Amino acid sequence: SGSFTEMSSQGGPTPPFSTLSISHPASMITHVELYRPEKRNAMNRAFWSEMVECFSQIAVDAECRVVVVSGAGKIFTAGIDLMDMSSDFIQPVGDDSARTSWNLRRLIAKYQETFSVIEKCPKPVVVAVHGACIGGGVDLITACDIRLCTQDAWFQVKEVDIGLAADVGTLQRLPSVIGSRSLVNELALTARKMYSDEAKTCGLVSRVFPDKEAMLAGALELAGEIAARSPVAVQGTKINLIYSRDHSVADSLDYMATWNMSMLQTQDVLKSAQAAIEKKSPKEVPFSKL
Repeated sequence: SGSFTEMSSQGGPTPPFSTLSISHPASMITHVELYRPEKRNAMNRAFWSEMVECFSQIAVDAECRVVVVSGAGKIFTAGIDLMDMSSDFIQPVGDDSARTSWNLRRLIAKYQETFSVIEKCPKPVVVAVHGACIGGGVDLITACDIRLCTQDAWFQVKEVDIGLAADVGTLQRLPSVIGSRSLVNELALTARKMYSDEAKTCGLVSRVFPDKEAMLAGALELAGEIAARSPVAVQGTKINLIYSRDHSVADSLDYMATWNMSMLQTQDVLKSAQAAIEKKSPKEVPFSKL
């Protein structure tokens, strides 16, 4: 397994990004670090477009099979950067209310895409949360596939505290993630903090680690396990899991049959079966890039 130093960025944002640091801590693994530590990784204007660009690149990068997302500095993220973003919403542009509404709708849809792009990316995304994960941070992590956190992590659906209903993914994804409508409603309507023990119990995160270093090592180990499997199998699994969340069982089975009628025609099945017969680990199988 990797170490914290391997997972940490090289001390700054990676060009062409000003809010993200991208590194490759191990073969086939891309580490995306929210990198505005001096601003508690608050989400400014640049961040909202850089995430889209970053994950659009990752989606088609044959060298990447799995992604780890974390935050630099003391906390994961303080959420939206109100100072930088408020003018978009407090003084929306338009000659009348119809035009103002039209522009606002387009803006909100653009911000929604910042996290939808994580879900649309066929590579599994493991998110590692330490310290606070506030507002937009919850929108971000609910679009990821696997969520890990530290003992001192806490989560807050903050939007009602600043006078709005969360509009970039939390209200749409959190109910599927947690499974208790009552708890989702409570968190979203009161903006109370949820700490790591409760996050683990309710299923928001699957594992809690003692500290950031242990968590990032654990995230890298988990990412390594995923990266060792057939990319045809892994990416097909992610896509079909998300499809089945949003469709009936019958429709999802139909989609799966159509998916695998082509995807089963891969050397990866033969290679994996051969490895199993020979009692080899998937890590010993050379799968070609996808």
